Amino acid sequence: MSGAALVIVDGDQLHDVFEVLGITDGVARVRSPLMFEIGEELSVRVSQDGVTSEMIARVRAHVGPIDGRITELELETK
Repeated sequence: MSGAALVIVDGDQLHDVFEVLGITDGVARVRSPLMFEIGEELSVRVSQDGVTSEMIARVRAHVGPIDGRITELELETK
């Protein structure tokens, strides 16, 4: 577990749908019961090392087997 948290921001609601496996070099590797489209952009709040930031996450890829699928999200500051 990475100790980081990443939630979707939808207006004034937060949706906690990700298990964060790690965030490295602007890419978050997460698991989710939801399957997002490649290229889809999500408004997210990222908390890591005591710092919380509002960001845009772009779905870059889905890797691994279906029962262990990992989604890669490119993160950029709003």
